[in-house]
Parts: sequence; structure tokens; C-alpha cells
Amino acid sequence: MPSRLSGVSIVVPCCNEEEAVRLLPSKLFPPLAQLAERRAVELVLVDDGSLDSTWDELTRLGRSDCPFSIVLVRHEVNRGLGAAIQSGFFASNHDIVVTLDADGTYPFSIVGLLVGKIDAGADVVTASPYHPRGNVEGVSAMRLVFSRGASACYRVLVDHRVYTWTAMVRAYRSDVLSQAISPECGFLHVAMTLIEARRRGATIVEVPAILSTRKVGQSKAKVARITRSHLRYMQGLLWLRMTRRFWLVPRRAPARVASHG
Repeated sequence: MPSRLSGVSIVVPCCNEEEAVRLLPSKLFPPLAQLAERRAVELVLVDDGSLDSTWDELTRLGRSDCPFSIVLVRHEVNRGLGAAIQSGFFASNHDIVVTLDADGTYPFSIVGLLVGKIDAGADVVTASPYHPRGNVEGVSAMRLVFSRGASACYRVLVDHRVYTWTAMVRAYRSDVLSQAISPECGFLHVAMTLIEARRRGATIVEVPAILSTRKVGQSKAKVARITRSHLRYMQGLLWLRMTRRFWLVPRRAPARVASHG
């Protein structure tokens, strides 16, 4: 992988998120400006084949006068969440990469905390609503059954000390992400990348977080399709466990934090 600059790249996939994008200057820009007081920051916005005015809104943001740089990436057709994250990563330039949901279902203020844990030595830091000190607010029962259930299964299959495997809001060391990033184009990409990092010995830190329902726009998740992809992946992980080929390097215990402190 080419040498990267010291700093933080924030990758935000967007698909038909015109309303959410309009809120980014008031919601996301302030914590990024605060982070930019201490280091180089770039915001990588990826339009994944939107059919609404998302690209127009992103183009407008790209002309913003702010203390960090803005990089725009566009997929002419929808390729999926995982593909958007991959494009954002390959367009980024810094040695810490943060992935965020455009809809703000996790508070954008978490960015500084995620980056701080990387500075403290973690390889990957993930928001964790299913941590004992995390929480969910107003999230549909269907989404919780799927997300919490998938994370529970991955705790059994991968590492019981990590509570949440399905939250996209994370920070990575770029060298760790380059080795673990999943080629999966859909929603499975999120869990798969964290698991592949863990299989390679990455130290994972969880930040207890509050997951809330989105305030604008609509979810793009197709629960039945996503569930089938996770089940197929879980079968593969189970086979690797049974054949003792799961760990790709000698196992290291992941760190976990019990609070925001």
C-alpha cells in the first residue's frame, strides 16, 4: 500500500441521502473542525449511485470553506454499502480511517473518541451499542433482532469479548484496514471487515455508544437479503473453526473499554 500521510480520513457513504447531507455542515463539520485543530483531516464523501439530489448536495459541500479538505467520489450506479466504503478507503490519504453513517444514527461527536483510542494503541475501534454500557433508542424491533442477533452469533464464532460486530461507525489504522477490508459489496462488508481484522490479530477496542433511529431519510437495508448473506458467512466461519484454520496469526486478546473515559 502506498505511504499515507499522518492524519485522519473520514469516509461517509451516501445513497439517496439528500436530507442527511444537508445536515452535515451543522452536525458533522463541528467535530471535524475540532479534530482539525490538532491534525490533518479529510472528509471523503461517496455517492453510491443516488437517484435523488445527493450528488448535487455533495458537490455543494465540496465547495465549503472549512478547516479540513473534502474529497468527493461518485458511483454512477448503486454498488452497495461495502463497495462505497472500499471506494472511500482507496480515495483516502491518511493513516487513520474512520467510517461513519451519513444518517447520524450514532452521534458524530464520537469521532474524536474513536481516534483517541487509535492514538492510545488500538488497531480498530468500534462503536458498541450492545456493550453493557451502550444503548439503543427508538430502533425498530426488526433491526434489533437482526443486528443484535448477528453480533451474538459472531461473539460465539469469533471472540466473545467483543459485543458489537455490525456497527459501521469505526476507526482503523489504515495498514490494518488494507489487509482486512472485505471485497463484499453489501451490508455484510461491515461485520466481515472487523472479523477479518480480528482473524489477523488486530486489537479491537469498543466504545459504548447509543444507537438511535434515523431522523431523516429511509434505511436501505433489506433484512432478508442481509440475513442470508450473514448466515452463509457464519457457515464458512464455523467450518474454519472446525478445521482449525480460523486464526491467520497467533491469537492476541482484544482490549475492551467499559466506559467513555
